[in-house]
Amino acid sequence: MRRTRACTPIAAVAAAALAAAACQRYPYDPSKSTRPYPRELKQGAVVDIQVLPNLAENTVRIVNATADDYADFDLWINQRYVRHIDSMRAGETLEVSIDSFWDERGEGPFPGGWFRYYQPTPIVLAQIQVAPDKPLIGLLAKPPDVNRR
Repeated sequence: MRRTRACTPIAAVAAAALAAAACQRYPYDPSKSTRPYPRELKQGAVVDIQVLPNLAENTVRIVNATADDYADFDLWINQRYVRHIDSMRAGETLEVSIDSFWDERGEGPFPGGWFRYYQPTPIVLAQIQVAPDKPLIGLLAKPPDVNRR
């Protein structure tokens, strides 16, 4: 009987920690916080680079259908989430994990997958920032055809 009483507080703390983790509403990691979206920069052009979400794999496919190479740039999603890309050659296709995008508060977009609780974040706007003072470059974002739950 004594052993049961000693385990009860430990079990309660473990259950509370598990419940707190299970109730988290969004991907959150303060150590991954980034800078805010550069609202002072305007979008200069739109190029033929397609951004296609793959909900089943939690990835974003980026297809560079241009004849231009891009190097050392930031990819912005929905004017909120950002990820650095080292290089993307002309004609290259990149697969980027949706879990690698973060915002200024350390929040990430909702990923896809079969066991998700929330609908995945739709990608409605994608832009490249090649320098801190140059206009943004718009990309062609295509939402998924079917949202699977």
